[in-house]
Amino acid sequence: MPRVHVPVLAGELIEALDPQPGQIAVDCTLGAAGHARLVADRLGPAGTLIAIDRDPLAEKAFAELAAEVPCETRFIRADFEHGLRALAEEDLKADMVYLDLGMSSMQVDTRERGFSYAYDAPLDMRMDPAQELTAADLVNTWDRRRIARVIREYGEERYAERIASQIVRRRPLHTTFELVDAITAAIPAPARFAGGHPAKRTFQAIRIAVNDELAQLDAALPLAWDVLAVGGRLAAISFQSLEDRRVKRFLADRARGCVCPPDLPVCACGRTPEAESVFRRSVVPSPGEVADNPRSKSARLRAARKLREEP
Repeated sequence: MPRVHVPVLAGELIEALDPQPGQIAVDCTLGAAGHARLVADRLGPAGTLIAIDRDPLAEKAFAELAAEVPCETRFIRADFEHGLRALAEEDLKADMVYLDLGMSSMQVDTRERGFSYAYDAPLDMRMDPAQELTAADLVNTWDRRRIARVIREYGEERYAERIASQIVRRRPLHTTFELVDAITAAIPAPARFAGGHPAKRTFQAIRIAVNDELAQLDAALPLAWDVLAVGGRLAAISFQSLEDRRVKRFLADRARGCVCPPDLPVCACGRTPEAESVFRRSVVPSPGEVADNPRSKSARLRAARKLREEP
């Protein structure tokens, strides 16, 4: 690994999941296995940890983990949507399922993979190096309107149209610094560093589009809930509002009871909650954690316990 991996909200995630000896845990986004190691140590020899990840670096991290932890282990090389779908087809019922969304430190710090605007590298950004679409393909072949829509919707960037125009004007772009130059040129000087690095939102947007991250999350959350046993816990750590809103909405929908119109005197739907929240609101890193690990600053943890199976 390029640098020591520090799992975000580690203690809080363990509190949310409450892993016990002999249980089954599914880590949907293994990464460098920081969270997985903490969970696996609590499962003991009778427990099972199933790890999912599409990145080949994660497979190496899993091999090290499997050799050191006391529980049974299994690795599924897939994105979390397809990994969870495979487990659902097996009728697996897990005691906990958790996702650590976005990029992992090992991806950001492997410079040649092009995830970071801080290093000059080829425009790649693929979480699975075997997939065809790269960031270079996106910026060099997609039309201006489509690029602008990606930047606006996935990066929540107010200058999306201007950035897309600069990208198209400067094509072909081959490196991260070439893309940074196009973004910087498009943003008015007073706004360039008002909210951090000027390329941050555009890089996020392109990475999300290249890896189809939000569509996968929308598909994975119901699959994760299906895999979860009654009494089990689902937790997700997100790092930007687009992810967090999806997790919040999904868990809130399952924690909702009666959905009858408010003027109906007696409940006619008979709906009861499928979930209860583990925390009253999302959990964020402490000031101490942010000081020790600045990458944790935007993290939010949400978790819920499954009360019943859907009819």
